[in-house]
Amino acid sequence: MAPHAVISGAGIGGPALAGQLAARGWRTTVLERYPQRRDEGQNVDIRGAAREVVRRMGIDADVRAANTTEVGMRLLRADGSTAAAFPVSLGTDGPTAELEILRGELSRILIERAATTEFRFGRQIADVSDHDGHVSVALDDGSSVEADLLVIAEGLHSRSRRFVAPTKVHELGMYLSYATIPRRDDDDNWWTWQNATESRSVHLRPDNLGTTRAMLTFLSDVRGLDELDRGALVRVLRRTFDDLGGAAPRILAELEAGAPMYFSSVGQMSSPRWSRGRVALLGDAAHCNATFGGAGTSLALIGAYILAGELGTGADIESALPRYQQRMRPFVDAAPLVRPRMLRLANPRTRAGIRVLHTVSGVVSGPVGRAVTAAASAAGRLPINLAAGDPALPTYL
Repeated sequence: MAPHAVISGAGIGGPALAGQLAARGWRTTVLERYPQRRDEGQNVDIRGAAREVVRRMGIDADVRAANTTEVGMRLLRADGSTAAAFPVSLGTDGPTAELEILRGELSRILIERAATTEFRFGRQIADVSDHDGHVSVALDDGSSVEADLLVIAEGLHSRSRRFVAPTKVHELGMYLSYATIPRRDDDDNWWTWQNATESRSVHLRPDNLGTTRAMLTFLSDVRGLDELDRGALVRVLRRTFDDLGGAAPRILAELEAGAPMYFSSVGQMSSPRWSRGRVALLGDAAHCNATFGGAGTSLALIGAYILAGELGTGADIESALPRYQQRMRPFVDAAPLVRPRMLRLANPRTRAGIRVLHTVSGVVSGPVGRAVTAAASAAGRLPINLAAGDPALPTYL
């Protein structure tokens, strides 16, 4: 009988693992607490060894076809003029990666490729019992699923990570509100970033679906804002950004009119262990250097590839899980670690700080700066890059 894996989380890592295990003869079931696949969210990028994973999975053409069309990132002054511009450069990864895709689009591609997987939306884990060579997974609707393996791929604030190792999330004091708003005739294909005083930022980014992705970010000492309901969150955003011009009034008006919104806090977490018995952690549930910044999606894809490869046909699950952690750990260690100081530098509190940021960015984006950046990226030495400095990606039959 084919081994059975239950995977909790239908974002990126979960469907990627399901498809690769199914290709190795596994029966796979994916649980997702949301009632349907989530389309909201913003751009994610695929960098370094994750590009090779995408190629080996056979989805490279699908990912490229769903590219967001973003041509680069521009820092804007308060009057709307450009302070610095970082266009996409093939072969190097700047703020906009060569493989840039909406999170919802990547999730769609992965779910479609996992054609034989059973997806159960609107379900989440209530309890787990690992015994006698199998795992019993009790669900919140009173039903249960028997499996040979349970993989928790739920994200930074995983509710089920406790079944492996309860781990505290370190909040970095930054909040992000993502919104999908109607595209206007004057919206172009640049990612525009407008800094404002009090460590606030306003972003607009293109997508491939005929809409525009907007983001409002701010630093705050207040914790728990991400637990508020939508109405309260929109009021917080209105109070926080009401004095700004540029794209801010448009975004606030769309949010108040009901535009799709996703609100989150920036945090970090590293679980001391990634498996216990026949229960394993994958992606942000195991390791998260920051809930934004470009590395999380790539690491989820790499982790799914390595975990599926180590599990193979399922002959020796309990010894495969430690090997997965051992082989995946160097990729996690090579990924950028976002620190509070970095967030403050990128989001200055004062007009003087914003002028310094724009001046430095202007130098970096100039001819000399571009040459240095390209050389550093090719050498795998940029903090945003998961490229030439990556460990070697294992090859599995």
